Amino acid sequence: MSTTMAKAGEVSRKWYILDATGKPLGRVAAKAAHLLRGKHKPTFTPHVDCGDHVIIINCEKAVLTGKKLEQKKFYWHTGWIGGLKEVSYKQLMAEKPEKAMTIAVTGMVPHTAQGREQLKRLRTFKGAEHAHAAQKPEMIEV
Repeated sequence: MSTTMAKAGEVSRKWYILDATGKPLGRVAAKAAHLLRGKHKPTFTPHVDCGDHVIIINCEKAVLTGKKLEQKKFYWHTGWIGGLKEVSYKQLMAEKPEKAMTIAVTGMVPHTAQGREQLKRLRTFKGAEHAHAAQKPEMIEV
């Protein structure tokens, strides 16, 4: 018996919706990263991008457990001297909850060219409406 290896041209991609209402942000992000990488498929091949498209709705209703909302901060550097910036997750979830979800998923996919391609198939939305109904996405439980 031989192992089948997926080829880039043979990959079929599906669309999935994840509803973040009342779910921990990290759990939803982990499920999204799993689907984006294609690890749920029996034909998963590490060196081939065989993941699917993921739509995350209701990002504003995702929860952070414990004291993370008050204590956790997101840091980034502008590239200039003294350019370290920070924002608390309380402010981030209030103003841009879809960015908070994207940041969480970004940390869970490979930090390579393949990971950047996988992140292009992630769509996050603040509310329940999304513009991808024509793709007939399938609802997935987290």
